[in-house]
Amino acid sequence: MLERYSDRPLQGQTVLVTGASGGIGAAIVERLALEGARPIIHYCHDVAAAEALLSRIGGHGFVVQADLSDAEGSCELWREAVAFAGRIHSVVNNAGIVTEISIESSAAAWKTAWQKEFQLNLFAAADLCREAIRHFLTEGGGRIVNMASQAGQRGSAADILPHGATKAALINLTKSIASSFGREGVMAVSIAPGLVRTEMAEKYIAHDEEETVDTIPIGDMTEPAEIAELVAFVLRYSQESLNGATLDVNGGSYIR
Repeated sequence: MLERYSDRPLQGQTVLVTGASGGIGAAIVERLALEGARPIIHYCHDVAAAEALLSRIGGHGFVVQADLSDAEGSCELWREAVAFAGRIHSVVNNAGIVTEISIESSAAAWKTAWQKEFQLNLFAAADLCREAIRHFLTEGGGRIVNMASQAGQRGSAADILPHGATKAALINLTKSIASSFGREGVMAVSIAPGLVRTEMAEKYIAHDEEETVDTIPIGDMTEPAEIAELVAFVLRYSQESLNGATLDVNGGSYIR
């Protein structure tokens, strides 16, 4: 079996990827498809990008819409994904945002920013983790990959405080799942990127990209394809001992 699928190690797996219509999510979907998986492509607003991605992987997958900023969005997404696929083998919680908010903002704006970021970055992921674990426990196991951040370990800049807090909580959630359900075939891993060359990151550092990149020892940002390759590796059946790990991908800008 291993020899047969050595070039397509994810053959037969169905993987739900949230926030999959662009950037890191799209790169993950393309890599998973290359390695034989059938991706479920989640998007919120950009249906054209999601359908174009499905076309790029030869139509071997599904496109599902859900608004994860809504409290019921994750559960609705899960129901639709299971209705399409039946058995889901893995979930990649990739969807997330970065909210800029100053401590000088009004109390109302401050609370809104924190609530929005926690809903998208943590609560939506937690709801999907719950649904996935319940599914995995009756279907022979499964894997969860939570896209955390370097900020979740070393802290955030002053104008994006909610971001680091949500990602730190996501890392803790991943560890708790790994230790609580590992014996029952449920594996969970966090991936913690530094700056990744996406449209979101480039907008954020546009005013001082050269100075920012200078803080990275390898002298460049991470490419989405690097993250995607690592996600695919984590999902291989041969990698059970990675359970509970937080994998840093930051070019050496933060070393634990």
